Amino acid sequence: MKDKIVVGIDAGSSAIKLTLYDGETIENCLSPSSWNPKEQAASLLETALAGRGLTKAVYIVGTGYGRLNLPFVTKAMTEITCHARGAGYLLPEARTVIDIGGQDAKAIRVDACGKVQDFVMNDKCAAGTGRFLQVMANALGLDVADIGSIEVDADCQVCTINSMCTVFAESEVIGLVNRGVSREAIIAALYISIANRVAAMAAAIQPLPPVAFTGGVAQNLALRRQLETRLGLPVITSAQAIFAGSIGAALYAWDAVK
Repeated sequence: MKDKIVVGIDAGSSAIKLTLYDGETIENCLSPSSWNPKEQAASLLETALAGRGLTKAVYIVGTGYGRLNLPFVTKAMTEITCHARGAGYLLPEARTVIDIGGQDAKAIRVDACGKVQDFVMNDKCAAGTGRFLQVMANALGLDVADIGSIEVDADCQVCTINSMCTVFAESEVIGLVNRGVSREAIIAALYISIANRVAAMAAAIQPLPPVAFTGGVAQNLALRRQLETRLGLPVITSAQAIFAGSIGAALYAWDAVK
């Protein structure tokens, strides 16, 4: 057990992600965001440190949607910076990062060291985000986790979702359900719609291959295939992709104390 532990906390809109780092070993944990993210993050931190027999960390970097609401962090850093660093750690060959979070989507072009060269971010509406998928799942009578587990062939498009406005798209989905269109076909159309939106956004930074896909929906194979098609670039991911932000934050914390 190392005696120097730093922490990265990514306080997202839908989940709190936390990474412990001792210079050699990375340990990740996650908790759904509650009505009080500050208390939830503090509780997750206490539990994670206790697992190492500790009561405090030497340095804590906070990032994410709620980073400014974490009074116990040593330093707060932007999501763009931390996600780029974390993706670079997980997938060092990546030259572009696409992250789909709960309330925003971002595309980041990075260099060989994981440093940001350019970025673009959609944080003004829920289009193409985890929240968008959650609303669409509810319209289909599903939990958002169920969408990723349903087998779809997104190459066989039998319907379209024309609007990326969450409210209008929800109405479209309800209309398709009432017309008897299958859930699989509707989900395929949603993936295509999201991929088109994200690819159009990413075009602004002239993305380079390969593209690292991070965030809570990064393990969704059908959506990843659609991103590859729309970007015209290979898209890769990691089993720990949801922790890219907290890993990047922990690595910056280690830089500060090493």
